Amino acid sequence: FQHIPNLQTLGLEWNKIGENGAKHLAEHFQHIPNLQTLNLIMNNIGENGAKHLAEHFQHIPNLQTLGLEWNHIGDNGAKHLAEHFQHIPNLQTLNLLMNNIGENGAKHLAEHFQHIPNLQTLDLFRNNIGENGAKHLAEHFQHIPNLQTLNLHRNNI
Repeated sequence: FQHIPNLQTLGLEWNKIGENGAKHLAEHFQHIPNLQTLNLIMNNIGENGAKHLAEHFQHIPNLQTLGLEWNHIGDNGAKHLAEHFQHIPNLQTLNLLMNNIGENGAKHLAEHFQHIPNLQTLDLFRNNIGENGAKHLAEHFQHIPNLQTLNLHRNNI
């Protein structure tokens, strides 16, 4: 990536990069500081892959779209992402559908909404946040006033 520092969109969907691939990718974020869109759909990165990505968010502060659909990040992966939201304040779209995120993951995401005030789309389709997870999200919606699209379909609410 050091030879393409102006890269704005990176799509690695359906590549099965796994946790190690996510780690190696994240270690090179410093070379693509202008990245605005990162799509890692269906790569089986798991919670540790999400952790590796999140720990390097400070190198991609212009990120606007993060697509991590179908990656099995679970509650812990959601927690790791949320704890580093302050490094990607321009985030507008967060796609976390089908990631096995439960009530605790929803709680962690919600508690860090204040760091991503420009969020316009939040897609948590087909996770398992439940009624309490939905309540946690609702309690923090005031921190994301620009939210236009919210998908909570099939979450056992």
